Amino acid sequence: MAGLLAVVGAWPAMAAEEERPNVILIMADDLGYGDLSCYRGTAPGADRDARGESGTIRTPVLDRLAAGGVRLTSFYAGATVCTPSRMALLTGAYPPRLGWRGGVLGYKMKTSTGLAPEARTIAEVFKGAGYRTGLCGKWHLGSTEELGPRSQGFDAAFFIKMSNNQTKKLWRDGELVADPFDNRRLTEQFTEAAIAFIKAGGERPFFLYLPFTAPHFPAEPHPEWKGRSRNGAYGDVVEELDARIGEILESLRETGLEKKTIVVFLSDNGPEPGQKKFATAAPHRGLKWSSLEGGTRVPCIVSWPGVVPTGRVSDEITAAVDLLPTLARACGIGTNDVEGRPPLDGRDVWDTLAGREGPHPRQDLLYWSGWAVPQAIRVGRWKLYFDEVKDVPGSDAGPALFDLAADPSEEKNRAADHPDKVTAMMDRARKQLAEIEANAMALGGPPADGPQPKAPRWLR
Repeated sequence: MAGLLAVVGAWPAMAAEEERPNVILIMADDLGYGDLSCYRGTAPGADRDARGESGTIRTPVLDRLAAGGVRLTSFYAGATVCTPSRMALLTGAYPPRLGWRGGVLGYKMKTSTGLAPEARTIAEVFKGAGYRTGLCGKWHLGSTEELGPRSQGFDAAFFIKMSNNQTKKLWRDGELVADPFDNRRLTEQFTEAAIAFIKAGGERPFFLYLPFTAPHFPAEPHPEWKGRSRNGAYGDVVEELDARIGEILESLRETGLEKKTIVVFLSDNGPEPGQKKFATAAPHRGLKWSSLEGGTRVPCIVSWPGVVPTGRVSDEITAAVDLLPTLARACGIGTNDVEGRPPLDGRDVWDTLAGREGPHPRQDLLYWSGWAVPQAIRVGRWKLYFDEVKDVPGSDAGPALFDLAADPSEEKNRAADHPDKVTAMMDRARKQLAEIEANAMALGGPPADGPQPKAPRWLR
C-alpha cells in the first residue's frame, strides 16, 4: 500500500509503471440520480420513495461500492444527452469546445460526424503513459473508422457504434460480430468482454472504459432477470446492471487487483422522458435534454480501497470533465501529458476525492440544453438561468436564481432578493462562454451545416 500512496503523492512526477493503479470507468446510460438505493433520500427535500415504485430498485453492489469509497452528491455529467456527454467525459472539455451544436449522433447530428481525431482523449493520455486501453460498450462518437475508438486511443474495443435503439450491429475492433445483436444480452456481453480484458493480464496497468447501454430504451431484461424487480423492465435492467458490475469487481478480487484499481461509476445524463414512469432524478426536477438539475446531476461513486477513505459523501461541485485530469493525477501522469487540444475545462479534484483538507478546485459549472443552448451557471450553492427555460419559474421575465442547497427542485426564484449576485453570475458566464467560443475546434467528419444554436434570451 505504501507504493500506491506514493503514486497519489507523485504528482507531477511519473511513478514506476508497475506501481500505477488500474482504472475502470463505468458509465450507465440514462440512469437517474435517484435510481440507486444509496442515492435515495440523501438530499434536502428527498423522499426515499419519491417516485413510488421507482424507490424499490435494489442496487446492493453499487451501494457497497459507495460505502467503500466516496459518493458525490453534486456530480454533473458532461451534458444532458448521450453524444456530448461522452465527448466531455473523454476529453475533459465542455462539448461546445469540440464543435457540438446540439443533438446526438443520428438525431440532428449526422452519423458521418463525431469527435474529431485531433481531440486528445483520456484513452490517448493513458496509452501514452504505458497503459493497456480497452472499451466495452456504447461508443456514439462517430460511425466511421476514422472516428471510431481505435482512432481515439483504444487498443481493443467491443462496442456498438450508436445507441441500442439506433443500431443492431455489434463490433469487435473492425469486425462485425453480430447483426442483429440481442439487446437483452448486451449488458452480459459487455461484462464478459470487460472481465476478459482485465484477465488478459501482463505487467502493464490497464485503463478500461465501460459505457453500458443499460438502462437506455428499449429496456429489455435479460431472460434470467425478467420480472425480478418491483419496477418493471426498467428496474430489471438496472438490477442486472448492478449485479454485472458485481461480477467485474469479483474478477478484480480473483486476480488480486482489487487494491490496485480505481473504480468510477457514473451516468451519462438524467432519465429519458419516455422512461419517467420508472426512472427518477428525485429530489431534482428535469429529465434528459433539460438543463434543470435532473437532466445532468447524476450518481457518481469513486472507489480505491486503501486510498480513497470509506463511507465519504461529498457535496462539492464535481463534473465529468474533471475525471481526465483527476484520474491522470491519481495515476502519476504528468500535466504535460494531459494538456493539449481541446483546452481542458476539467479540474483536478483528486484531493477532494482522497479526503484531504483544502479548497475544492471547482467553484462553478456551465449548463447547456440538449440543443447546445447555453442556459445556466452554478456558482457554489446558487444556480442562475440566463435563458428562458420551460418549467423554470420566472425565467420568462428575466434571469432566474435558485438556492440549490435549500431548493433542490428549483421552484423558488430568488433573483429579486439578490440582484448583485445575478449581475456577478451573468458576467462570469458571459466571460467563460466567450472564451469557449474563441477556442473551439470543429467536429470530426464533414463540415457541419445548419443553424447555430440560438442565443440565450437574457445574455445577449
